[in-house]
Amino acid sequence: MRIATAAFLVTTLLRPPAGMAQAPTTPLDQIERSILRHVDDHNAEALALLEKVVNINSGTMNFAGVRAVGAIFRAELDALGFTTRWEEGAPYGRAGHLIAERGTTGPRILLIGHLDTVFEPDHPLQRFERLDSNRARGPGTTDMKGGDVIVVQALKALKAAGALDRMRITVVFHGDEEHTGEPKHLARATLLEAARRSDIAIGFEDGDGDPASAVIARRGIASWLLTSTGTPAHSSQVFREDIGAGAIYETARVLQQFREKLSGDPLLTFNPGLALGGTAVDLDSARVRGGASGKMNIVAERMMVAGDLRTISPERLVYAKNVMRAIVADALPKTRSEISFEDGYPPMAPTDGNRRLLAIYDRVSRDLGFGPIGIDNPARAGAADISFTSGIVPMAIDGLGLGGTGGHTAQETADLSALPMIAKRTAVLLYRLSARPAAP
Repeated sequence: MRIATAAFLVTTLLRPPAGMAQAPTTPLDQIERSILRHVDDHNAEALALLEKVVNINSGTMNFAGVRAVGAIFRAELDALGFTTRWEEGAPYGRAGHLIAERGTTGPRILLIGHLDTVFEPDHPLQRFERLDSNRARGPGTTDMKGGDVIVVQALKALKAAGALDRMRITVVFHGDEEHTGEPKHLARATLLEAARRSDIAIGFEDGDGDPASAVIARRGIASWLLTSTGTPAHSSQVFREDIGAGAIYETARVLQQFREKLSGDPLLTFNPGLALGGTAVDLDSARVRGGASGKMNIVAERMMVAGDLRTISPERLVYAKNVMRAIVADALPKTRSEISFEDGYPPMAPTDGNRRLLAIYDRVSRDLGFGPIGIDNPARAGAADISFTSGIVPMAIDGLGLGGTGGHTAQETADLSALPMIAKRTAVLLYRLSARPAAP
């Protein structure tokens, strides 16, 4: 893809679907009005549920905490008539996942969330703290226990309005989104199976934190490990024909050429996150830590760099890998470089189906008086579980979680005033989607 093409893609992704702004407001029917009333009447309960689950530490590796949060949401879904189960995560080294299913008619809708946070028990951020009437700080308030609460509140409103029985819904709440279990194909096997049985997928991550936007594309992520070796010698002999440049100069060449050849695409990023070089190097790429030793008067024998690679489509991933391999192969004299890749989360490429689903969500928001829904720039969005449905589910959007600021930091803060608004939009979206014909 040329740079101009990449820039066009960004512009296209950020452009609202044609006709969204011109369509007239659709009057709400009786069920929709009932949904809105129920959300308003029970917002205090939603806030209490959010506080309850935020106050339980569920850092990914705190298995007991993840299971405890899962048990709370399982009880909520059981009360709504879902058939629920807990999938034990021992095969992939994690706590497990919560899965819930309900209904046999209508379009097959998959709702995706996660129970874990980045805040392990030794992190200073552990409790829900009200900052004022509209803001609360706490671990997972936005990423993404707030999104899970929105799912529950929307489903409660639909049941109270008599609309839930006409829906076919699967809920998957993972226990390891922030630190995915391995092997990944086992950790995401249940989600992939659910995706194959679904017509629509909706993710409740917080996106860019702005409830006026949603996600129709996410970049995937892969990791890479670069290893360069050189001929050790006294530093006074560096660049000599029989000695060469050494491992560190060779690594610098490779990284600089990565930047020169690949940095023109705004949706393709590659970042060397850890580099160690010298006479001896020990790098644990899985844990991204290690050590190195050497002397200033010795030509470096070895250098290792661990990094990530993010792309908007599988095709761009293949392209980037090929460019990087070609650069690595053209080593400096008396040096050698090798690169290996490990795929992580797949890309969620923008599709016409995703745009159609966004247009429906946008129409809902406008009809409820909440204004238009824009498109989150994928250059600013990280990877998320909904990406595993890409290429499987015909229509998907993400970013319907609770807005706020400071995600993944000790200042993670939720905008509590947005909770009832997003719950209403979600419930009416699901209601309108249930009226669509199911895929054959």
